[in-house]
Amino acid sequence: MAVPARPKIYHIAPVDRLQSIIADDCLWCDAEISRRKLSGTTIGMSRIKQRRLTKLTLTSHPGLHVGDCVPFYFCPRSVMLYVIAQANHPELTYRGGQGPIVHMEADLYTSVAWAQQNKRRWAFTLSNAGSTYFEDRNDLEQLAEINWEAVQTHDWRDESTKESKQAEFLMEFAFPWHLIERIGVYSQSIYQKVMDILPAKGQQPRVEIRPEWYY
Repeated sequence: MAVPARPKIYHIAPVDRLQSIIADDCLWCDAEISRRKLSGTTIGMSRIKQRRLTKLTLTSHPGLHVGDCVPFYFCPRSVMLYVIAQANHPELTYRGGQGPIVHMEADLYTSVAWAQQNKRRWAFTLSNAGSTYFEDRNDLEQLAEINWEAVQTHDWRDESTKESKQAEFLMEFAFPWHLIERIGVYSQSIYQKVMDILPAKGQQPRVEIRPEWYY
């Protein structure tokens, strides 16, 4: 499958994180979230988060840890969201299910252009950046190395497909709020919560109920 004409990237977070994201005008990386001791629900697995913070570095940017970057997937309805929806993984402390989770969508090319203009390092991986064997790139000419068919499939029972579906885009330190173009939610109730949180002025991403982005 060819590289999409305008690839989109997706960050998932509990709706109760949205207010602080807007207040700070950015999404922080896990290292900064930990340093600032930010409140709000945590949906990741602590062991994997710790590995990303301390052990996993990018070959395209030596010394830069995965946990020093804000992570995005290249698709909604990610493998991680499935784990959250099942709410039974022994390493997942969050048990609130997928309902309160929102998708924040941005444009890949716009995000990379901003990063380059602001001297912010970025990269993308060909598989799950929480593993010990992922490969990363920082050249958009290499986007074709991502398995886009796997990224977009809903059937990822095959282990290789599952790994490829978890390709990530990573931006160093923080990701600016103004680059978020759309927020996708599961239900009317979460839609209303998001609308109540969004400020009357400033950046106003579209908010849409997108059940097809969920399990």
